[in-house]
Amino acid sequence: MTANAILQIALYMVVLLALIKPLGWFMARVYQGKPCGLDRLLGPVERLIYRVAGIRADDEMNWKRYSFAVMLFSAIGLLFVYALQRLQGALPLNPQSLAAVSPDSSFNTSVSFVTNTNWQGYGGETTMSYLTQMLGLNVQNFLSAATGMAVLIALIRGLARRTSSTIGSFWVDLTRSTLYILLPLSLLLAVVLVSQGVVQTFKPYETATLTQPLSYDDPIAPAAPGQTATPSDAKPATKHIDVKEQSLPLGPVASQIAIKQLGTNGGGFFNVNSAHPYENPTPLTNFLELLSILAIAGSLCWTFGEMIGDRRQGWAVLAAMVAVFVVLLGVCFLAEQGGNPRLNGLGIDQAASVLQPGGNMEGKEARFGIANSALWATATSAASNGSVNSMHDSYTPLGGLVPMWMIQLGEVIFGGVGSGLYGMLMFVIVAVFVAGLMVGRTPEYLGKKIEPFEMKMAAIAVLVPCALVLLGSAVAVLWPGNEANVSNPGSHGFSQILYAFSSASNNNGSAFAGYGANNPFNNIALGLCMFFARFWIIVPVLAVAGSLAAKKSVPVTSGTLPTHTPVFIVLLIAVVIIVGALTFVPALALGPIVEHLSLGGH
Repeated sequence: MTANAILQIALYMVVLLALIKPLGWFMARVYQGKPCGLDRLLGPVERLIYRVAGIRADDEMNWKRYSFAVMLFSAIGLLFVYALQRLQGALPLNPQSLAAVSPDSSFNTSVSFVTNTNWQGYGGETTMSYLTQMLGLNVQNFLSAATGMAVLIALIRGLARRTSSTIGSFWVDLTRSTLYILLPLSLLLAVVLVSQGVVQTFKPYETATLTQPLSYDDPIAPAAPGQTATPSDAKPATKHIDVKEQSLPLGPVASQIAIKQLGTNGGGFFNVNSAHPYENPTPLTNFLELLSILAIAGSLCWTFGEMIGDRRQGWAVLAAMVAVFVVLLGVCFLAEQGGNPRLNGLGIDQAASVLQPGGNMEGKEARFGIANSALWATATSAASNGSVNSMHDSYTPLGGLVPMWMIQLGEVIFGGVGSGLYGMLMFVIVAVFVAGLMVGRTPEYLGKKIEPFEMKMAAIAVLVPCALVLLGSAVAVLWPGNEANVSNPGSHGFSQILYAFSSASNNNGSAFAGYGANNPFNNIALGLCMFFARFWIIVPVLAVAGSLAAKKSVPVTSGTLPTHTPVFIVLLIAVVIIVGALTFVPALALGPIVEHLSLGGH
């Protein structure tokens, strides 16, 4: 560990926390319909959208209508993105003449981007046309993020209102999230990214002549059935390859990178995502993109406190998130900084640079180093973002365990924009219920009694992702032929599968990158996990919002549990950790934990 690394991490946390209040205040003004500074400019646009779409801004919905609107809107988006991929070979803005995407990959990608997961089983520069990237994937980057924010605002209204049958209008919440928050922030960030060298063009790919041509012998594929095979004792047949040119992929990249980070989407324009120099070329872009991953999700905690009239509640939830994040970040960073014990035992120098002495640099960009790689891995898995600037598959076992377990905690440590906080509020309800059992009182939260219906819905929201992870991983391990998709045998191979289904079932989107997932089985299985993980949580959350909105306020008494104190923060953290530990430690013991022990010679 170096002073430089500590300074980088500390600077990031200070700037992130400094953004919470101003951005949270702005978003609260937007959702409350109060002047926010952009209403004079964008207000006419908002009203025009309502007139064109036939929407009445004052026509509020009960939770069932709100849920139906979310599902209908998402289904239309899914079908549109699917059709766009299947027809892209015949559509314009395809300068590389890329063919239609296969049906199973199209299904997986459509579900992925509509659910704000952005899992990618393909290489963007070799699979998706400019039109598909912009009109399909990039549009869903905005809309899926705005959908999560809208559901959160509906839940906040349910907590704040008394004896109300409605929780707002999905169409209004969706429009305001996109128009006032996501679009302006994305435009600002995209301009800065372009100034730093992030690509933004419609030109076809460029071809560059290599200053140092590359030559190598490429093995020839084995003989097909019926053909003469190479004798087993003969040298494998090869063909000599000379590479003198390189294709440089281009495209409208900056506009997609901005919203992929701000909306906690994470889907890269290029295959290697934020490790690609055209997506993330400089230390400044790395810092800003990393900051964008957690900015909105964290600031929504302040928005929550402001909208319910008790800012202490928002700070309490944020404190729980930050505490877990900092501890797990420290574990990841120290594990990577410690390096690979097997290499240490061989006397191999693992020094990365003068500023980063020692450590595991496998799979990491030298320009980012260990501190920024570990910080990004922890942030992207905390925030349901999924973008990467290093390969998690190459992390040490404990270093890789951190992003995996961060995802398995339910994406509530910051989490996705909107979805992270409404997931955490489900854990709050569970924590309040547990506290009520301990003291023998009917549990209450923000003046509302937590009764069996709310507990059942909260339990569904908490446990559905857990079930999907474990069931999906079990099926993938047992599925005939799927072992060929695992690049490493043994415990690490199991970690690859477990990470993939953890990522899909919690709508994260990152991967260990050593698991071959672009095949019919994995595209369909992971797609189903992404779909159910998104909507089997949204509907129970909205049901809780509707139930709480209809309730009367309960007066505060001496027996009321304060939910803004350090004691409750510790209780909330304990509930989140215990659910994650009891559910996943047995599976983790078969993967990263046993791999760590084997590296130490145990």
